[in-house]
Amino acid sequence: MGYGIIHKKNKELKMINMGVVKLTSIQDHYEKLSKIYERTISLIDEYYIDELSIEAPFYGKNVQSMLKLGRAQGVVMAAAISKSVPVFEYSPRKIKQSITGKGSASKEQVLGMLQSILKIHEAPEYLDASDGLAVAMCHYLQGNKQNKEGHYSGWKQFIKNNPERLK
Repeated sequence: MGYGIIHKKNKELKMINMGVVKLTSIQDHYEKLSKIYERTISLIDEYYIDELSIEAPFYGKNVQSMLKLGRAQGVVMAAAISKSVPVFEYSPRKIKQSITGKGSASKEQVLGMLQSILKIHEAPEYLDASDGLAVAMCHYLQGNKQNKEGHYSGWKQFIKNNPERLK
């Protein structure tokens, strides 16, 4: 799982950190979810995160992979909501389009634009890290254009905005 943290002060935008939560050594899916939750909480606390953006769920061919990804996203959302941090979601296409101008851009193209915009000199070891940074950058670029459907300040609002997820 990748993450990226940016900070805007006055008119200056700066990358604070990006990285990945490595889960390959953990076999048990529930332990992976626990690690994701704990790491999300620690990032929120360490960097005083005031907003959190995630990539919205997308449909794939492998149902089991989609289910696991949805659970991981839910754990990240729960961690943020438990700390009263608002959550924003963006589709993969919206993220790529906001960074590169092309919704079908490759991960490498997105990384290249991030390096240019944020003056990052080295590429991360894993593209998941730059994916996380791209989501943060997308949220910044959207500014006040984000509609309320992708913003959750609590479980009540999440359920209200997503009644189809209760079925």
